[in-house]
Amino acid sequence: MLSISNLSYFIGGRPLYENANLHIKPKDKIGLVGQNGTGKSTLLKIINGDYQPSSGEVQKAKDCTIGFLNQDLLSYQSDDSILNVALAAFKETLALQDEIDEILKKMETDYSDEMINRLAFLQERFEANEGYTIKAKAEEVLEGIGFKSADLNKPLRTFSGGWRMRVMLAKLLLEKPSLLMLDEPTNHLDLPSIEWVENYMKNYEGAVIVVSHDQTFLDNCISSTVEVASNTLTLYAGNYSFYKAEKVERMEIQQNAYENQQQMIKQTEKFIERFRAKATKSNQVQSRIKALDRLDRVHEVVSDEVSVNFKFKFSKQSGRDVITLDNISKAYGDNVILKNTTARIERGDKIALIGANGKGKSTLLRIIDGSEKDIKGRTEGYNVIKSFFAQHQLEALTLDNEILQEMAQAGSAKSEMELRGVLGCFLFTNEEVFKKIKVLSGGEKSRVALAKTLISESNFLLLDEPTNHLDFQSVNILIQALQQYEGTFVTVSHDRHFIRGVANKIWYIENHEIKEYLGTYAEYEAWREKQAPVPVQAVQKPEKKEQPKAKAPVNNPEAQQAKKDLRKLEEELERVEKEVEKLEEKKLGLERKMADPDLYSREEEAQEVQENYQGIQANLKESNEKWEVLVDKISNLQEVLS
Repeated sequence: MLSISNLSYFIGGRPLYENANLHIKPKDKIGLVGQNGTGKSTLLKIINGDYQPSSGEVQKAKDCTIGFLNQDLLSYQSDDSILNVALAAFKETLALQDEIDEILKKMETDYSDEMINRLAFLQERFEANEGYTIKAKAEEVLEGIGFKSADLNKPLRTFSGGWRMRVMLAKLLLEKPSLLMLDEPTNHLDLPSIEWVENYMKNYEGAVIVVSHDQTFLDNCISSTVEVASNTLTLYAGNYSFYKAEKVERMEIQQNAYENQQQMIKQTEKFIERFRAKATKSNQVQSRIKALDRLDRVHEVVSDEVSVNFKFKFSKQSGRDVITLDNISKAYGDNVILKNTTARIERGDKIALIGANGKGKSTLLRIIDGSEKDIKGRTEGYNVIKSFFAQHQLEALTLDNEILQEMAQAGSAKSEMELRGVLGCFLFTNEEVFKKIKVLSGGEKSRVALAKTLISESNFLLLDEPTNHLDFQSVNILIQALQQYEGTFVTVSHDRHFIRGVANKIWYIENHEIKEYLGTYAEYEAWREKQAPVPVQAVQKPEKKEQPKAKAPVNNPEAQQAKKDLRKLEEELERVEKEVEKLEEKKLGLERKMADPDLYSREEEAQEVQENYQGIQANLKESNEKWEVLVDKISNLQEVLS
């Protein structure tokens, strides 16, 4: 459907891509991953035709249509209602409706056959395009991603950037392009909306490429992963969890190959150095020099996984009760958020506050903080020292400060060396600590603000959407930091990977009350699944059980033949198992030889050993595949005969 061949793209003199290749087939569900700055969004813009490659080409099938959701759409404005903006996805159907309306108006005075035939033709096409259902479809998608029915006729202009982005997402989903490209689609979605989009993506008929830092979303949506790294595109045939596991395996293989090659290079260089001056060895020396020049070098693995070790210091330990809320109520006019609700936060609680937008999570966080006005029934415990992180605090950073200066002003009395250590954990190393705040990206500012929050020596943290703008690496760092944090915190987040990693209690607002689940998010999900009502259809129409396969009678000719086939397969399996054992022994022997540094001083023997080792590996792979096929066949026959 779409092919990227030998793609190169340079920004200034710096290459983002060099001879990169990727083939996208119909119905592919691809997650595009990689560190910030590697060019994920740029690739989507190249595919969309917004940017032209420096070399190489992007070819697409004639019938391939592309829909692209990107952050630039945040600025889109319109006086049309959000329902009409979404309905614009059905251009052809709406044009038919306009023409039908026009003909109906003309027919008030003109009843000619031509008019009647034209109307019949248009109505037939309108019905074929499912024109009578487009409004219902648009309403379903808009409500699925979080809009209330009462919002659908409000002008797009009256909504914030995040909500406008949802409308553009709805329009794209309704257009159903051959290739749907989504750049950070979950940034502006709450948890129920994210789950709705996941389910929609699973059944989407076209191909999808998605850039996201939401690991759970990727796991639930994609079937393959493409990593953007080292100026190229590397395909992994599975979701994000598969990619992580497979990447570790590939890195181990690469590292082993690198170490073996380095050992061989070292031995070769020793030989060259030792015999360079001897005329009798000159041919061999020259041969080895040429071999080193021709060598395809294996690169050492540089892991992007960061393990952090924070040392949190509290000047004071809080009392057992941190915050008590007793019969709290809060409303904005007729909009009731909380009504006579009670809750308690105890020392050591790690609470994730979850739920749909508009339920009052941020309001509740402000009530807990004490910054919400006119609240009665809030009691703060003994020695509670709070620190509040929210996205608006990114704007509170002093733009002309260097990162190190900004950290020094956090009031932790840490030395420069200690502050550098903390910044190193948040991926600011060496001279980067002297960068001005004003030149940082949104993600980098988030990391600085989070680092300031964590070193503030507070024993109670309030974190409002702390993972916004953070990449995978930064989210994992934050998880590790909060796992080591011995104080108390409440966090609002829609990132399920993050919540699973840090929370020991789950809070949500239901019927204007704070509800509490005492357990991790994984346990909460399992509990919620059990609580879900059984669908009416499932009750009325019980699931049809798969009929068991007919078993062949033991004494009939078919069964007798099956028994003979089974014996043959079992004999063949035994033979293959012995073959695998022998190959494993040979492989082990060759590995011992390859581990001997002296081997590489004997070039011909070393080459022969490596060739034998590669041959053994190929044979072993083939034998293992045979073994798997035989086991499957035996299992099937045993099932028939049982």
